[in-house]
Amino acid sequence: MLPDTAAQWHAALNDFPSLLFVLAVAFDLLGEATKRDSLRATAFWMLVTGAFGAILALISGLMAEGSIEHGGSVHMVMLRHETMAIWATVLFVLLAAWRIWRRGTLGPRERPAFLAVSALGALFVLWTAHVGGTIVYGYGGGVPTSVLQGALEERTTGHTHAPGEEHDEAAPDSTTEDEPEHE
Repeated sequence: MLPDTAAQWHAALNDFPSLLFVLAVAFDLLGEATKRDSLRATAFWMLVTGAFGAILALISGLMAEGSIEHGGSVHMVMLRHETMAIWATVLFVLLAAWRIWRRGTLGPRERPAFLAVSALGALFVLWTAHVGGTIVYGYGGGVPTSVLQGALEERTTGHTHAPGEEHDEAAPDSTTEDEPEHE
């Protein structure tokens, strides 16, 4: 089933370019360490594909911004995420353009600069993703009010499991297991 809303499209599209960017950096660093051109070529294609995906994720995010229910706190985080996502996408596209312009091969003098900027960019992309996740998982942004109210009501009533579907409980702390309860 395809996503119905801009927010759902954004959720479906935003992880892929982030992952590709981080993996492109990892493959570039491995290619540099091992001097294997196949790893560098893989990094090149991940970077180019990810840059295209980042543009799609950015467009879907900009469309989602005006279509989700949210309050003031979510709005502030959303503006921060939007600004960061724009910068991350611009960086991603510029790095891909640099590699395309150089036909995938960087000279020995430019390679360290490219790798350093890419590594910092990958960290920035991960932080941008974290801020975006905070919108939904920290503030409930994008969750329709009626759905959020229903979920809150359901949480207060509890639930039961069929046999064999119990929650995985954390192992009890061995230091308190044998101690009697104090009142």
